[in-house]
Formats: sequence, structure tokens, C-alpha cells
Amino acid sequence: MDMMQLVPLFVGALAAVGVAAYALAGPSPSKASQRRLEQLRFRHSENTNTKVESQLKKAIASRRPTLNRVAGSTSRVDALAIRLDRTGKGWTLRQYTYASIGLTLVVALVLFLRTGALPLALGVGLLFGAGIPHFIVNRAIKQRTMAFNAKFADAIDLLVRGLRSGLPVTETLSVVAQEVPGPVGQEFRGVVERIKIGRTMEDALQQTADRLGIPEFNFFCITLAIQRETGGNLAETLANLAEVLRKRAQMKLKIRAMSSESKASAYIVGSLPFIVFVLIWWINPEYIGTFFVNETLIVIGMGGLVWMAIGVFIMAKMVSFEI
Repeated sequence: MDMMQLVPLFVGALAAVGVAAYALAGPSPSKASQRRLEQLRFRHSENTNTKVESQLKKAIASRRPTLNRVAGSTSRVDALAIRLDRTGKGWTLRQYTYASIGLTLVVALVLFLRTGALPLALGVGLLFGAGIPHFIVNRAIKQRTMAFNAKFADAIDLLVRGLRSGLPVTETLSVVAQEVPGPVGQEFRGVVERIKIGRTMEDALQQTADRLGIPEFNFFCITLAIQRETGGNLAETLANLAEVLRKRAQMKLKIRAMSSESKASAYIVGSLPFIVFVLIWWINPEYIGTFFVNETLIVIGMGGLVWMAIGVFIMAKMVSFEI
């Protein structure tokens, strides 16, 4: 392999290492010092607004989903089990494993019979076997999260009406569990059942928040925690929260509408080279067959894949907006 063949591979590997280093880089020293200054300001300030903000930050820090952090850092199996549970489909780890292995074998066998290239067949089979189930699980989680957020503000309004009528909080949670359909009712039924067997309301809500990983429900738990610490009108606080969640949903829809054209362009630009490659290979295998046996073309193709991955990553970041 001469120098001209090594140049694309070296450049692509260097770019991949740079992207990985950027993604895995630690916190910035300047940001860390800024956070320390903010903590000192919260600790020694006499301003009421600053004290309230400090209490909110402490409540958020103390109510982080520790289960997800432990599962994501020490056990990938536990993290995968949590993700499967968030889908609400009742999928198990065994079913997920069998689906991934079966998809890998089927794709690898079909591609091997078509091309006769065993390494290529195994690589593409592993890519499909690991990627497609992951994509399906992510899509199921996203759909369930959207269904939850669509009814969650109405559930909070129902809680507000129950509190204003004189019912205690636990009774209003039971009413929501019975009256609201979909994922909201299911999750609140779980909360009510845990309260009935002796768990405190805070623990039951936090366990559900850890499982769901939905920011809107975390806001709800934090609101209840702060209200219990500081006192005040819980019905009015929850009514304000419902209004904030509705405005948040409206802003998401506006951003989705404004970025739909950019996302469509990114999807087309990112997928078009692969679609054209597959179509040409399927129509005329002899024309593109040397791509799998010629070392120069293999190296160039690997470099092209690396640059395509970098481009898709950049486009995804450009059209991704968080609220």
C-alpha cells in the first residue's frame, strides 16, 4: 500500500480522533470557575430572588435520576433495561437480544449470497443488527414521551381542580390515574400503587421520574418538593406549571415547523450517497464490484465514510434544537 493510499486513511482517522476528543473532552476550567462563583453568590447573598434560585438549584441537584446515572455508567445492561421499560411495550432484554442477533444473521447471509464478501457481509450485518433495534427503541420512547407530554398539562389541570375542591394531593393523584388515558394514567397509577404500599409521595414520584426521564415530569416533582419546603398555594403553583408546560409545547412546535425544511435537506443530503451506491450496486454489480476487492478503492471508501459521518454529525447538530 503506497503513500497515496495511506493519505485518505490517515486524514480520516485523524478527523475521527479529533471528533472523538471533542466529544469526550472534560468540562471547561473557565466554566468550572464560573460555577464556583455562582455557588458563592447563592451562599452569601441576601436577595430573596437569589435565595429562591439557590433553593431551586439545590432541589434539582438533590433530585437527579441517580438510577439512570448508575445504570449508564456502571452497567450498560441496566441502562438498556431502563430504555426498554420507557417504551411501554413490555419488551425484555432477551427479546431485544434475539431480535438483534437474528437481524444480524439475516442481513449478513443475504449480503454474503449477493456479493460473496464475508467481511463486508459481517460488518453490514452487525451495523444493521445493532442500529435498527436501537433506532426502533428510540422511536418508541420518543412516541411515548410525546403522548405523555400531550396529556400531562391536562392532568395537572385536573390536579388543580381537585385541590381547589378540597381533596388531598393523594386523592387527586388517584383521580388523575383513573380519568386520564394513555401513558399519563399508567404512570400515575404506578405512583398511587406505590403510595398505597407505604412509600412516601416524594419517593413514589421520584421513582417514576427516574424511569421516565422526561423533563416535564421532573419539573412537576421539583415543584412539589419546593412547595413542601417553602409552603404556599399548591393549586396556584401547579396551575402556573401547567401554563409553562403548554407554552413550552407551543415553542417546540414552532421550532419544529421552522426547522422542518433544514431537517429534510439534511436527511436528503446525508442519505443520497448511500442510496445511489446501493442502487448502482443492485442494478450493475460488475460495475461497482471492484470496490470490494481493490485496496485503493477500499481505503478511499473508508475515508469517504468517515467524512460523511462527520458531515452528518455536523448537520444533525445544526438542525437540533433543545428547549
